[in-house]
Amino acid sequence: MRILPREEKFFELLNTQTRLLNEAATVLLEGVQSGNSHLKLIEPRIQQYEHECDEILHEVFKRLNQTFITPLDPEDIQTLCSHLDDVMDGMEEAAHCIVSYKIDPIPQAIVDICRFLVQTVAEVKAAVEMMDKNREIVEHCIEINRLEDQVDKIVRQAVVDLFETETNPILIIKLKEIYDVLEWTVDSCENVSDVLQNVVVKNS
Repeated sequence: MRILPREEKFFELLNTQTRLLNEAATVLLEGVQSGNSHLKLIEPRIQQYEHECDEILHEVFKRLNQTFITPLDPEDIQTLCSHLDDVMDGMEEAAHCIVSYKIDPIPQAIVDICRFLVQTVAEVKAAVEMMDKNREIVEHCIEINRLEDQVDKIVRQAVVDLFETETNPILIIKLKEIYDVLEWTVDSCENVSDVLQNVVVKNS
């Protein structure tokens, strides 16, 4: 089932957006695995990805206002692009918080969440790419939901451990905020999945 014609500029923009997400997630994981000092050095790369993603969002909105006939419901295109941008914003915010709050060492839970985030973003990228091919995307959406559930479990346990073992109230506040940002970022991937599944239903 071909949902989005290959020649459409909208597909090209969405594809670029997911490529940027994939690269940013990989850089973020590299940073949290290597430690705060290394993350501080590569944080500007994530900020650049976020800037490029914002430009794509603006370009999509501009084209939606100028295009009379779109390959999908304009609202679906706008919502999909906005949720993809949310994912990027979440990754940029997480990197910023970890660096600004001088979290060192970086807890293993954060590394684990970022590892799942890389997998989730890869599924998002694959699902968006399938919109232009005669292949189903639902299986990718199911996997996104499964990964999101795994992240929820990690976050819940990390927060429990945080309040049980950490005695520094300021650090508790900082880490809780970072966990919340990362969870919201993965939730945004699930929002992308929901939009894609709605698109499939509308165009089947």
